[in-house]
Amino acid sequence: MSFDISHYLEQWEYQPGQVVVRKFVGKDGREKIQLRVDLGLLQMNATGRPDGKLPFGHESLYEHFQNRLRLHLEGTSAEAPFRLSAEDCGKLQQEAIQYHHRYICLFQLKEFDAVLRDADRNLQVFDFVDAHAESPEHSWAVAQLRPQLLLMRIRAEGTREVEAGRHDEAILAVETGLETVKEFFRKKERPELAENSGEVMSLEAWLHELRSARPMSEKETLEETLREAIKREDYEKAAECRDALRNLVSAPKQNS
Repeated sequence: MSFDISHYLEQWEYQPGQVVVRKFVGKDGREKIQLRVDLGLLQMNATGRPDGKLPFGHESLYEHFQNRLRLHLEGTSAEAPFRLSAEDCGKLQQEAIQYHHRYICLFQLKEFDAVLRDADRNLQVFDFVDAHAESPEHSWAVAQLRPQLLLMRIRAEGTREVEAGRHDEAILAVETGLETVKEFFRKKERPELAENSGEVMSLEAWLHELRSARPMSEKETLEETLREAIKREDYEKAAECRDALRNLVSAPKQNS
């Protein structure tokens, strides 16, 4: 068996500044995702834990700790709080990073529902750590990844709506998501981080772009045409626009 993968890398060039991804079915019959990085390849499963491992017989380490919490609450020591050590938090963080790599790839593949699946999974992990970490420092070490995760989640949701032609829904998703990111910093009593947050600035720029590119509705188009007609003193065109607006307002709505 040859361990040299040079011929694979030569056939698939790394492109600086770009997320270069491909998806295929592996020999085990499961879908795989490969990410081309500067020094080689990252390969992961498309579903389940990205590295395919089953920690302590569970699909993920997070599920293992959830089971430990359940056993704790059912046991005789239920009165004592369940706590995650620094090592536990570190392991959960490392596992979350696996899912982070995957939803970046899934976004590039335009599999937005799968991005939301993995992002929501990581949000649950962050909430779990926040509730059970031994100290606020251990919790913050994991929680500080939340803004980046939220950015990817908002990007996926917003892009999905844009590509489906639902521009207003995309704007609403970004507006809501942006407020969620800012609220995170407020709750953590770190509002100064929000002001310089790359995630906040990125979402604000995208929101401005979406609002600027938002296609006008039929009513807005007629109103704009009416204003232009009046400005040009084209009263015949203005009358046509007024009639069209009256008909539009009085027309019965079609059942969806």
